[in-house]
Amino acid sequence: MPRDHPDFSPEEPHPQREQPEPPRPQTPEERHAQANALLGTTGVSRTGIDSAASARASRAWWDADAAQYHDTHAEFLGVDSPDGEFVWCPEGLHEGDWHLLGDIAGKRILEIGCGSAPCSRWLAAHGADPVGLDLSRGMLERGLAAMARGGPRVPLVQAGAEELPFADESFDLACSAFGAVPFVADSARVMREVARVLRPGGRWVFSVNHPMRWIFPDDPGPDGLRATMPYFDRTPYVEVDDEDNATYVEHHRTVGDRVREIVAAGLVLVDLIEPDWPEWLDREWGQWSPLRGEIFPGTAIFVTEK
Repeated sequence: MPRDHPDFSPEEPHPQREQPEPPRPQTPEERHAQANALLGTTGVSRTGIDSAASARASRAWWDADAAQYHDTHAEFLGVDSPDGEFVWCPEGLHEGDWHLLGDIAGKRILEIGCGSAPCSRWLAAHGADPVGLDLSRGMLERGLAAMARGGPRVPLVQAGAEELPFADESFDLACSAFGAVPFVADSARVMREVARVLRPGGRWVFSVNHPMRWIFPDDPGPDGLRATMPYFDRTPYVEVDDEDNATYVEHHRTVGDRVREIVAAGLVLVDLIEPDWPEWLDREWGQWSPLRGEIFPGTAIFVTEK
């Protein structure tokens, strides 16, 4: 009975309401059920896959998973915020606090693997001139829908990261927040392409799942603390349909591999950030969780310059 009800007496015990159970975290199968059903995913394989097949699988996957991905992550990423947001990783690092790109005002910036482009829209709202690039039309259309509701508009380009459709030295900065780099077969080529389109002195910053996460199952709970894969096994993780066609692909590189790819492209590694799990964050994001985050890093952010 509410306290402003005329029959309420302070001596009368307040009725106890049964509190709803917190929602059970979804399994990966539940989070991606729509994409798995559309693509006919039936199993997992560890097998080599070339750039063309990897790109086909990624394009189809992110088109099919766009709706469910945003059901889970859109709020955290600020996808529907009028000005977007620039969140680097599940640990919640925000470009507005960290300034990893440096001065962005008036700078032409390429975002690679932009998804629905909340980062590009945030950059535009803060004085930059960004272009968003992504392989998936479904993800880009989600970004167009967000822009149609207001806020800054950003040009979006559908293309792959291994062949950037831009002229040499046409960007001041480049960035990628968990976009493209873990999903391409030839990430060394991505580094060379970024170096090509960057102007001298330009900065390239990208975040990826921390390479050591390859060792552990994608489980946010105690089962995700057991090492089950060799760190040095670079065989891609591939999900397949009944005919062994790839429906999802993720590629592994060690920390040393990433550094060598950066250096070979003519870039200089300025910083490598391994974010701590923040005390305030109790949210699970797929395999990311407070339990795992207190023990080992989930993200690696590489800060490089040309």
